[in-house]
Amino acid sequence: MRIHQLRNATLLLHLGEHRLLVDPMLAEPGTLAGFKLFGGGRRRNPLVPLPPAAAPCLEQATGVLITHEHPDHFDPAGRAWVKERGLPVWASPMDVPSLRRKGLDARELRDGALGLAVELVPAQHGRGLVAWAMGPVAGFYLAHPDEPSVYLTSDAVLTDAVTEVLERLRPDVVVAPAGAANFGAGPDILFSVDELVTLARRAPHDVVLNHLEALDHCPTSREALRERMQREGLEARVHIPADGEALTFARRGAAPHARPRTGTAAPRPGFQKWLTEKFA
Repeated sequence: MRIHQLRNATLLLHLGEHRLLVDPMLAEPGTLAGFKLFGGGRRRNPLVPLPPAAAPCLEQATGVLITHEHPDHFDPAGRAWVKERGLPVWASPMDVPSLRRKGLDARELRDGALGLAVELVPAQHGRGLVAWAMGPVAGFYLAHPDEPSVYLTSDAVLTDAVTEVLERLRPDVVVAPAGAANFGAGPDILFSVDELVTLARRAPHDVVLNHLEALDHCPTSREALRERMQREGLEARVHIPADGEALTFARRGAAPHARPRTGTAAPRPGFQKWLTEKFA
């Protein structure tokens, strides 16, 4: 399995014969609104361009995986690029109808799709009223029989649902957002640095941290995060790739992957989903 980090949460996941483009935010720098709403320091996003490696990576994509429709995960430039190429878009049942209305070939990512073991893992994008306003988000556990298993947490904070998946499915690789995003007031809407330390300790094997240094409301830097992981003695298992960097992971032994739990209900989209669909 290969994970090619592009920018923010956008990466190309090489899983068996598949090349899945995850959460494509393809906008030019400064063409999206700032997300930091309070306290100053608001800038237009993205803050940095796509790396030179992005163009050849994008051309390899055989499909697209969307964890949720927030614009820092699937922006107008990403939608236009996907639509032009007619690529299948794999998503949770709460996002598929909206994506289809936007003219995309959207399909539900469920167990058995793409020849993979799949489990949808509902995620909590913040806490309290902020989490409600952010709307429903889905993480995914994916397992190819010949590759390491991977758990894409999507935008999340640390909850019992996350730790339960780590213990039950024991993914070989966990990919998690690490920018500690905050609107400038209120609680963080992504894992805090302390939560990332707990996540790394609870994860069975490797952890890849992204969603860094690309958006105005994500204050955590790669350097600070790397220093913290070193102090915690976790640097051997925690990977913090630069934009354009590729990481390769080998299958751990021949034992079958844990079987996902089927029939997990996706959160019901509400008013917040309508807002996301209308304005994202």
